[in-house]
Amino acid sequence: MAAPPEGVPCWADAMFTDVEGAKSFYGDVLGWTFAESSTEYGDYTQAYSDGKAVAAVVPPMPGQDAPSSWCLYLASPDVAATARKITDNGGEVLMEPMQVGDFGSMLLAKDPSGAVFGVWQAGRHEGFEKHGEPGAYAWAEVFTRAPEKSDAFFPAVFPYTAQRMEDDAIDFKVFNVGDDAVLGRMRMTDEFPPEIPPYIQVYFAVEDCDAAVAKATERGGTLHFGPMDSPFGRFAALADPQGAAFAVIDLTTTSGEMPKMSAA
Repeated sequence: MAAPPEGVPCWADAMFTDVEGAKSFYGDVLGWTFAESSTEYGDYTQAYSDGKAVAAVVPPMPGQDAPSSWCLYLASPDVAATARKITDNGGEVLMEPMQVGDFGSMLLAKDPSGAVFGVWQAGRHEGFEKHGEPGAYAWAEVFTRAPEKSDAFFPAVFPYTAQRMEDDAIDFKVFNVGDDAVLGRMRMTDEFPPEIPPYIQVYFAVEDCDAAVAKATERGGTLHFGPMDSPFGRFAALADPQGAAFAVIDLTTTSGEMPKMSAA
């Protein structure tokens, strides 16, 4: 496998105070298995679907008290150069570029609207070994209350072109790399409680959306939205028992016509 093109989502991980609880929950809901934790890298633990790396879970670093959340990483050929672009375009680098052994290099950042994301420069670890199939990453969307800030920022930092959904009822854009849609951008409406900050929603593919929702809620997760049919698949937005937001989507069950998109 070659490293993904610049700007393409390439990895996802989440920090949990109860890592064993997270492993049990996602093992049940998404069918994941887990490697031994890597003590030299802060007990970082990779998740697998059908033996292929799809995500990771990690405990907080000592003294860290951040709420549990999923972090999406975007590919970069040079994290130091991407860090400069982030700050030059009004974003904030939360964790400076850091080498992770021979696996690669990473940084954590925040877009000008407040959405947190990661950047990954591949070394030996090139990212997702499987995607778009049950148990693996499928899609992601930036949820923001200041879409104009995100819309200016992401195409300035990554080689994105943007398209807007032609629907007056919804403010939604898609960022493309070449001909491929790689990331969505959704305006947060007043339906979102004010205490919820901007975030990136990570979607994992499942065989059956309703069954995944039933399993997640049975295991202590919370259903926030759906299940709902769409032209892209049947999906639902959830939070796991530790409060990390994520979504599930059955990409094979589609309904309705694809929305019209125009150049943004």
